[in-house]
Amino acid sequence: MSTYNENARPKVTTARLRDMKQRGEKIAALTSYDFTMASIVDGAGIDMILVGDSAANVMLGCQTTLPVTLDEMITYAKGTVRGVKRAFVVVDLPFGTYQGNPELALASAVRVMKETGAEAVKLEGGQEIRESIARILSAGIPVVGHLGLTPQSVNKFGGYGLRAKQDAEAERLLNDAHMLDEMGCCAIVLEKIPAELAARVAREVSAPIIGIGAGSDVDGQILVVQDMLGMNDGFKPKFLRHFANLHKVMTEALEQYASEVKAATFPNQDERY
Repeated sequence: MSTYNENARPKVTTARLRDMKQRGEKIAALTSYDFTMASIVDGAGIDMILVGDSAANVMLGCQTTLPVTLDEMITYAKGTVRGVKRAFVVVDLPFGTYQGNPELALASAVRVMKETGAEAVKLEGGQEIRESIARILSAGIPVVGHLGLTPQSVNKFGGYGLRAKQDAEAERLLNDAHMLDEMGCCAIVLEKIPAELAARVAREVSAPIIGIGAGSDVDGQILVVQDMLGMNDGFKPKFLRHFANLHKVMTEALEQYASEVKAATFPNQDERY
């Protein structure tokens, strides 16, 4: 059950996100892919929940985000939305559902909105997907942009390294951020870019800037929930802070369960009918 006071913490909307930026209130965002986790995340007062295509990694065990399908994303999003009362829910459009085809992009976004009840979709890229973003926005569907390290382009980049280190790429990113803002994107994610560049983007555009590996001088932060809870043992990039060590806690609990089942101490007399 959610524990927040609905009067003290009103529903987060596109308008509220922009108001938070204007007031200097940082936006706390996390991923979620299912009802149970979303209920906990939302109840803790997180402002934005992303049903990320990172589900390919943390839910399906894939090495990249590329394999996850639109049908799979819709399934994860349905469960997530059912667990949310307050947070603004965004769903990633997966690889192959919007690039190079504005009509397909709109059809993909409409499916997400109609079938899940989410409040926005997120697309990776700038000028190269301008027409797809425009088509989605024309239907009244909020769009969150994503610049910098864009995991769906991992094969193009040749890995997950820091982006926009060189002046030319930094200038392209800045131009793309202005373009997304002027088009009407309700927020922009900046991933794994120099903190100084991210701060400049946040100063120059009106859309809220949500960072991941982009320093603290932006309007909010997002992490993968399994990562920040320490569930993925051994995964510790520079930008990630573990706020818990659930891998250890869960492993110990599971080992204790297995031990007590084998010793026939679970269930005990009080746990029988």
